[in-house]
Amino acid sequence: MRVDRSFGFVDLCGFTAFSDRHGDEQVVLVLAEMRMLLRESSARRGVRIVKWLGDGAMLSSTMSDALAGLIVELDQRMAEQIPALPIRAGLASGKVIMFEGDDYIGTPVNVAARLCNIAEPHEILATVEVASARPPWIHAEPGRPIEVRGMSREVEVRSLSLANADDPVVDPVCGLTLDRRDSVGREERPRFCSEACLGSWLDRLKGRLTI
Repeated sequence: MRVDRSFGFVDLCGFTAFSDRHGDEQVVLVLAEMRMLLRESSARRGVRIVKWLGDGAMLSSTMSDALAGLIVELDQRMAEQIPALPIRAGLASGKVIMFEGDDYIGTPVNVAARLCNIAEPHEILATVEVASARPPWIHAEPGRPIEVRGMSREVEVRSLSLANADDPVVDPVCGLTLDRRDSVGREERPRFCSEACLGSWLDRLKGRLTI
């Protein structure tokens, strides 16, 4: 079955050297932290973790903006909690074949994986299609054209990052610092990066009220 999806690949930079210096026990703690952050944010933003890939993961979503938001959030939170291991990521979207219900085959998957492999630490490389659907609080900087094996032409990419905020507010759910003009919510605080984080906040409030 052919479906339209956005894909992301993410992994940790310098993981092998970190493992050699710190040993298996510390490595397990780092991986557990990254996976916990990914699970929590993926569930909130509507992104599926397709598979774990050692020190990384393959992600998919029907919403490019949700996927981009997840990766930028992960980059920020990992930089705060585990600064020694920055992430890198690649994002692409398009039509693919869903294979046996839980895997995907197609050019967007290959492009996303390739972009992740060549990204620098803290670099999030996305195709133009994904970048154009990004939330307003994500900045997109033109990147270098990328050669992808099997494709006859280079892929134009953008480098995504959290935009600078002139009138900053902090989302109490994901912790991102946003410009008030790009946030969701009423005029009073708190403000949120997305309806997903707003909904999570409201669910928390409802849970407190029913206790």
